[in-house]
Amino acid sequence: MHKQVLRLFDPGVRLYFVVLILFAAVTAYFNYYVAAAEFVLIILLFFIVRAIGRKRQKTVIRYLDQMTAQVGGTTRENVISFPLPIVVIRLESGIIVWGNDSFRAITDHREHILDTSLSALVPGFSTKWLIEGHEECPQDVPLGGRLYKVRGTVMHSEPRNALLASLVWVDCTELVSLQRERALSRLVVAVVLLDNYDECLKNTSDSQKSSFLAAIDEHVSAWARPAGGILRKFDRDKYLFLFEERFLRQFIEGKFAVLESVRSVKGADGVAASVSIGVGKNNQNLAEGFSFAQMAIDMALSRGGDQVVVKDRTNFEFYGGRTKGLEKRTKVKSRVMANALSRIMADSSLILIMSHRGCDLDSVGSASGLVCAARKLGLKAHFVIDMETTVATALVRRLQKLEEYSDVFIEPQEAIVMADGNTLLIVVDCNRPDIVESSQLLQSINKIAVIDHHRRSAVYIDTAVLSFHEPYSSSASELVCELLQYICDPGDLLRTEAEALLSGIVLDTKNFTMHTGVRTFEAASYLRGAGADTISVKKLFQIDLGSSVARSDIVRNAQVIRRNIAVAPVDAPVDRTIAAQAADDLLGISGICASFVLFPTEGQIMLSARSLGGINVQMICEKLGGGGHQTIAGAQIRNATLQEAVQKLAAAIELYCQENYIEA
Repeated sequence: MHKQVLRLFDPGVRLYFVVLILFAAVTAYFNYYVAAAEFVLIILLFFIVRAIGRKRQKTVIRYLDQMTAQVGGTTRENVISFPLPIVVIRLESGIIVWGNDSFRAITDHREHILDTSLSALVPGFSTKWLIEGHEECPQDVPLGGRLYKVRGTVMHSEPRNALLASLVWVDCTELVSLQRERALSRLVVAVVLLDNYDECLKNTSDSQKSSFLAAIDEHVSAWARPAGGILRKFDRDKYLFLFEERFLRQFIEGKFAVLESVRSVKGADGVAASVSIGVGKNNQNLAEGFSFAQMAIDMALSRGGDQVVVKDRTNFEFYGGRTKGLEKRTKVKSRVMANALSRIMADSSLILIMSHRGCDLDSVGSASGLVCAARKLGLKAHFVIDMETTVATALVRRLQKLEEYSDVFIEPQEAIVMADGNTLLIVVDCNRPDIVESSQLLQSINKIAVIDHHRRSAVYIDTAVLSFHEPYSSSASELVCELLQYICDPGDLLRTEAEALLSGIVLDTKNFTMHTGVRTFEAASYLRGAGADTISVKKLFQIDLGSSVARSDIVRNAQVIRRNIAVAPVDAPVDRTIAAQAADDLLGISGICASFVLFPTEGQIMLSARSLGGINVQMICEKLGGGGHQTIAGAQIRNATLQEAVQKLAAAIELYCQENYIEA
């Protein structure tokens, strides 16, 4: 047994001693004394190497005995002849002390592995996980075209109490290959929805309808055919598509070409068809996958349709969504929502209204409309607002002068104290829990309603008992106007409330030029009939001379990238309204189709983005943690300087242009 260990730990230096002896013999032919000195040195070197070798042998044998003593029935012979590769290293340096024949075989080093660094034999391998107290390497280790799981044990070595570690290498190549194949062969569930079915088939004959639907079937089938899955139509405007996950990456790399191809099919009125696709993956079974796909479809529609949403167990991924959401012309949903909201409000002991941080005219305007609805129902409503951060101070002061608004505006902490178990919280002009005025208040209320027009992001308020979410609407004020028409009588709305609602619409539509639909003008007409004065609304947008100069400076210092995108970084803090107006002014420059204004405030960089529609600024802002609309969006970039924020924005713009094939 001892001889076997000696053989395994032989440093392999015999050849070197033979060479030294031959060299000394040749030297003796020329000088006897020098040769004698060389022979003495060779003998001394031999005994030194032998002593070092025996010391190493004793150390490793002691370590092997210590290691085998922990496993009953295991002997030193078993460890040495163990079929799995084993190597012993010094933990602090990674130097190899011993390795069995199996380890020598997988590293292709039959000799001279002693005193060699393990990282030299296995490039990129680290023992940091052993030092941190783990027993298994967190990653599979590639070596010689194979994959290995490495398990390790750390022990102290006498007499210097040095740390030694034994590493056992288990070949897992076939296992990993099977796991990958299983993952790639899992069934993905997709629901394909023709999201403007009614608009495309309006005023069409039966033959035109058949031709239209046949064309849609052909485009969807041609797109799905390469995956070799199952495609079945299960409703007049829905398809169920089952395919293996290995093909999902191909669809993503192909930008889900069916989104573009179906736009070539037009209805009788010239309306181009569009589809939305919800994909459920990483599901435990088909039922869960279908549930994920349905959730993804709902998310796609809440963001305006004409896009793909992929849902797994933890998050959403978005693709497409470059076109403007199609405006729906029916008001059935508004009437249903108005009735539902009235019942919920009537059954509540307290009504609180809250918007996003730094609330604007649209937030305050829509909130004032809900205060009117509560007053009509004989209830008292309060609007939760931080007076120090709002940008609608002029409108708030105008409302506070009214007797009906003497105690409507309250601070977040006061609202938390007032709330009880039957309190209704209505969140307006916002659907993200991380940007509301008070996250603590949101978490403390069980009954929540959401009224919003922004495209839904991956993180949204998903606990609402009522959600009136219309991404094609111009503003939250427009949505509230539609609700008021079914809750209040024409004379119930105060003139100042009507002007507040109109100011919110004017703000978000940029004086009825952006994101404006038929229902926007209907809402404006309703408010005008309620007494809203356009001159009075105009005064809410007036700014002082200093702010006007600051806005001009922002425009003057803007830079143009990719020929048609203006980026204006501002070194000093500016008012959010001024920055937004400057972004609007940049769109008035010939050739500019999108604008971004960045400015520092409260330890972060604020971003205000605008577009004429050709570039989806919402998708760009989402890459920076923000969101909004296709033409109006924003973001808050934390833990970054202004220059770093500009670089992040430039990278997000470049990535967006690459994903959507937009040339420089």
